[in-house]
Amino acid sequence: MKTALLVALAVVTVAFIAYWIGATRKARPDYSGTGSFSVAIRVLVGFFTNFFDTLGIGSFATTTSTFKFLRGVRDEAIPGTLNVGHAIPTVAEAFIFIAIVTVDIRTLIAMIAASVLGAWLGAGIVARWPRRAVQVGLGLALVCAAVLMLMTQLHLFPGGGERLSLEGTRLWAGMIGNFALGALMTLGIGLYAPCMILVSLLGMDPKAAFPIMMGSCAFLMPAGSVRFIKSGRYDWKAAMGLTIGGVPGVLVGAFIVKSLPLTAVRWLVVVVVLYTAMMLLNSAAKEARAAQAGAEVPDE
Repeated sequence: MKTALLVALAVVTVAFIAYWIGATRKARPDYSGTGSFSVAIRVLVGFFTNFFDTLGIGSFATTTSTFKFLRGVRDEAIPGTLNVGHAIPTVAEAFIFIAIVTVDIRTLIAMIAASVLGAWLGAGIVARWPRRAVQVGLGLALVCAAVLMLMTQLHLFPGGGERLSLEGTRLWAGMIGNFALGALMTLGIGLYAPCMILVSLLGMDPKAAFPIMMGSCAFLMPAGSVRFIKSGRYDWKAAMGLTIGGVPGVLVGAFIVKSLPLTAVRWLVVVVVLYTAMMLLNSAAKEARAAQAGAEVPDE
């Protein structure tokens, strides 16, 4: 069944690439920000965020922070750009970790299916949100991401157990939890850390989280991205840069570097992500005041 799952992932990926190419030929949504964001910078952002994603740092929070600091993508298009741009690199991660890490295949498929359904419904909602709502949502999502990173640093995650499968009530709890995480991912909060907590709380071996969380993202991101591409709420140039740089970043992280002492990097990411969250929430507050005054506030 693992082979069938990988074949299904390959089919989904090819279909997603074909859809994205077809949509790009018809329309190329430009949500570029006011900063200098060249092709080389877009590719480098894709490489390094996915490199660290493969090593366990995550890519959504770091990419959002980079977009905000460099003013590379307008706030309302960040969720869509994250999902579209990181989809194919995440597929590369999933192929690697599903192939090498042992987990019950039925549990894996059930958890993946729940996350895909959550992402499909979530993307349809987020793609219609006004910019101020996206700013607030992204800001709060980044606060949650920073809290989860902090828990990692302080070793506050539950220890987990030795289970490689879920059954009965535990399986339903896992599916409901992953459904919610899939929906939240379309807003810009990464699935990795909360999925690790979820499977640990359910008594699973924490190592089993890797194929579950990467497989979930690999299937849900193309599904959710189709909604963003269809709505046009993403920046195609930034998404393309993330993809082009991201795949080599994953391969270098998985097969060449494999591991790094990341404690200091994680502390830095916590600080940067919290600062970015405050910037987004501040932008939303300014837009609210400007709306009352009848003015318009550009991206900062």
